[in-house]
Amino acid sequence: MKPSIEIAGRTVEEAVKKALKELKLPRHKVKIEVLCEEQKGLFGMSGAKPAKVRVSIINKKEEISEKL
Repeated sequence: MKPSIEIAGRTVEEAVKKALKELKLPRHKVKIEVLCEEQKGLFGMSGAKPAKVRVSIINKKEEISEKL
């Protein structure tokens, strides 16, 4: 099983940035799955429901197959 973490943020991009910082890896070394997009609140205000992503570290075999 490959290591992965689930992180929430106000937006998907914020959640991804938090995960990359926690894993100390660049974006091309991970696989990102959006579990839940953020939902706007009353009058379009952000933050009613946060976004949630799962970020998994790509192993060498996956890197090679993705390039093909």
